[in-house]
Formats: sequence, structure tokens, C-alpha cells
Amino acid sequence: MSLRRPPTIIDVATRAGVSKSLVSMVMRDDPGVSAARRAAVLAAAAELGYRPNRAAAILAGTRTRTIGVVVDDFRNPWYVPMLDGVRDALAPHGLRLTLADTRANAHLDSSPFDDLLSLRVDGVVLAAEGFRDLVVPADTPVVIAGERAEVPGGLDVVASDEAAGGRLAADHLIGLGHRRIVHVTGSGGSAAVRRAATVARLAESGIEPLVFGDGPTSEATGYEGTRRALESHPDLTAVFAANDVMAMGAIAAVRDAGLRIPEDVSVIGNDETPLAASPLLRLTTVDPHNDEVGRLAAARLVDRIGAAEPSSPTRVLVPPSLVVRSTTAPPRS
Repeated sequence: MSLRRPPTIIDVATRAGVSKSLVSMVMRDDPGVSAARRAAVLAAAAELGYRPNRAAAILAGTRTRTIGVVVDDFRNPWYVPMLDGVRDALAPHGLRLTLADTRANAHLDSSPFDDLLSLRVDGVVLAAEGFRDLVVPADTPVVIAGERAEVPGGLDVVASDEAAGGRLAADHLIGLGHRRIVHVTGSGGSAAVRRAATVARLAESGIEPLVFGDGPTSEATGYEGTRRALESHPDLTAVFAANDVMAMGAIAAVRDAGLRIPEDVSVIGNDETPLAASPLLRLTTVDPHNDEVGRLAAARLVDRIGAAEPSSPTRVLVPPSLVVRSTTAPPRS
């Protein structure tokens, strides 16, 4: 059995009755092609099943019509709504999306940001930590999505208002009557901002801030932090976890201690991930509207790509909201 060779740009040009160079112009979306000739070329390409060679387009110096997104870890559910928002903002412009995970190729001595730039992406949404010394080429727009501990100078930032989210969670628990409240958290830019706001709000209300947990904002950290909190403060009545994944660990620790949720201990999370709404958890949580963060970050990037002149960097904060479910209630009497 012989394999049929894939169609080439010459095949498309022959079928459409035009030159190879004109086909190239159509494939790179050159505005100097008439509507009739563009339609003929696209029809010929569709009939032949021709797909442009992206690598060749890069070598030719043309735009790739591709946006790169750098994330920390594909397993983090925070990225799901954020990426949905990015995709929704890019779709009307015909821009495709490519992802790079900082952990996927951690064994290699290369930066996922640099890897994307080597592909000549038209812009990058940077939604990962750890790029303090980032060098951004002047011709590559970059927008930060999410709160970060350190932001390279001159870059736009779109993030949820994490400080407001911390206050929302604290106010909810205080409003229910809780006075022994533990904040289980981890490291990272957004967690640090949320932590500071939560501690401040508790102190303002005359409540001793109790903070446990360090390291990644993971289920394991949530479990261990809550376990230690229950051991040292057996009278605690509420736990605010830095994200929904940590809240899962907190819930497990509370149940392993023989306590009920919310009758004995209330638990609130952050991020409004699909986990929170599941019938298994029905978790009260803060919704940072990460889909809106992704949409606004991508929209800002599109504006940067199309801008004739550079402009000053902007910082946009998306207001969060509280979603009350069944894991919080007034404290036991």
C-alpha cells in the first residue's frame, strides 16, 4: 500500500490557477489579495486538504496568528476557566492558542516562555510564577494573567482582586458568628495577597488571625495545615482555604478528626472550580471570575498586537463574588 503525499502550495496554485506567491499571500492573510482570488485559493486548499506549513511561515517571517499561554501546572483547576476566557477572546480574531507548562519540561534547561518565543508567537499570556528576570523582546506583547509576587516591568496585568476575595471570605465567616477562624494557605502571589487581606480583616474585627500552611497551594498542604490547626486549636470553628483544592484537603482533615461539616467546622474555599459545585462537596467559595481574567488578558493582548504605537502598562482588577453552598453555617453553640 502506497502513501499519498500531502498536497503542496504548488498543488494549490495549480488548482486555483494562480501563482505560488499569491497562494503564500493568502495563507499569511495579506490584505493585498482581491476577494475573488482569495476565495479561489481557499477553495482549492479545502478541496485538496492542504494545510500550510507553519514552520515555513515562521522562517518566512510572517505572523503565526498564534498566542502562547504559559501556565504553572496543567493539573491546577484555576487554569480551566482562565483558558476558557482566553479562548473566547481570541476566537473572533481567528487566533489559535498554544500552551506551555513550566513543569512539563522542568527536566530541560529551557524556559517555556523562551520556547514560545522561538515559535514566533504573536503574543504571550503569562499565567505562571517565577519569571522575575524575564526579558521581553520589544516586538512581542506580553500580558500577565493573575496576581503575581513579582511582575516584570512594563507589562500589563489582569487579575482578580484577591484582597477583596480574602475580605469576602472573612466577612462571610464573621457574619455567621465565627470567632475561631483558621486561614490555611500556601506560597504564591495571589495566596500572599489574599492572606494579608484576610489577616487584616480578622484583626480589624478583634479576632486573632490563625494562619497555617506553607508551600504549594495543594490538597496535601490543605490537609496538613488543617490537621495541625485542629491539634493546636481544638476550639476552631471555621477554615478558610486559599483555594478549592486546599479546601478538599481541609475537609478531609476535619472529617478524619471525627468532626462534621458544617455542624462542627465550616469550610470555605476560593476559585469556584468545578470541584466546588460538585454534589460531593457543595463547597462555599469565593469566585474570582477567572474566565473574565482570561478574557480581559487576551483582549488586552490583542489590542497590544494591533497597536501602531506602544502605550503605558495597565493594571485591571476583576471584582470577586461569594458563592454560598452547604459547607458553611453558624458555629456550634
